[in-house]
Amino acid sequence: MQSVIPVQKVALANLPTKIHPLLRVSAWLGGPEIWIKRDDLTGCALSGNKVRKLEYLAYDATKKKSDVLITCGGIQSNHARATAAVAAQLGMKCHLVLSGHEEDLPDGNLFLDMLFGAQVTFVEGADLSRLDHAMEEVAQKYKAKGLNPYIVPLGASNALGALGYVETAAEITMQAGELNVRFDHVVLPCGSAGTLAGLATGFSHLESKTQIWGISVSFEKQWIKDKVSELAQEIKKFFLPQLNTPLDNFHILDSYIGEGYGKTTPQQLKMIHEIASMEGIVLDPVYTGKAFWGLKEEIQRGTFKKGHKVLFLHTGGIFGLFARRYKEMLTSDILRPENSQTNTP
Repeated sequence: MQSVIPVQKVALANLPTKIHPLLRVSAWLGGPEIWIKRDDLTGCALSGNKVRKLEYLAYDATKKKSDVLITCGGIQSNHARATAAVAAQLGMKCHLVLSGHEEDLPDGNLFLDMLFGAQVTFVEGADLSRLDHAMEEVAQKYKAKGLNPYIVPLGASNALGALGYVETAAEITMQAGELNVRFDHVVLPCGSAGTLAGLATGFSHLESKTQIWGISVSFEKQWIKDKVSELAQEIKKFFLPQLNTPLDNFHILDSYIGEGYGKTTPQQLKMIHEIASMEGIVLDPVYTGKAFWGLKEEIQRGTFKKGHKVLFLHTGGIFGLFARRYKEMLTSDILRPENSQTNTP
């Protein structure tokens, strides 16, 4: 597929990712026809949506002859793990600034960060400004050693990174044509807003009537709206001057954040188990599980109706499911509840 944007990238992802219907889940929910785009299978150590954005930033880093990638996130950050994998693949160093404290026995994404050789700085109770400041401090230390660091923003969510999902909008449109289906809605988890901004920009650029729905896992609606608008303006300024802004094709739902980023519920974990049992598809408790829970609730509210065709973007995150706290909740409350009986043959 020919790119819709005249910007070079490093080819890291396995593209295009597959789109297919979720027949049993659609019947279970009794609402619209639900399809899924498998961006959990982009490759690069199962890096999900992050690798599409990192393809552009990694090219920029190599063009600038950088030898260290620095980024930030939570302890179980998919983006941090993806950045560590990309750095290893390109023969670069990686340094992660993670919000939280060091663990005696790292698991999930943190375990993989270390497996990929990333150095980690832990900053307890850090907000975005503190993480940004900490990354700058780390970068200065590498510069003092004669190295050339490159800071990748949270979620790779700047205008350059968002181009990965401007391009994905064209990929979805091409695949929909091949499948002879028109998607009324695309639903996705939304964290740092780069994926949402890229998709909304891409579909707007293609003059598509598809509506984009970002289900927030962390930030409030106004923060995301402002971030999407900011990124769209920068994409227009630097890459797509013909783009019509402001965008009017995206919606933000921030009522499913719950107790906060990385916090899930037994009900959401039960749904993850049900979908895995029905379709053989694994959602994660931080992003896709929370977003699919939001999709399910909005179907019940009538936001998405019978006759609609909804595409759910699976952004990855499978390794987060193996973090100790989620495994314990799943095992004790759902997979092996106290009242279950162990059957022996």
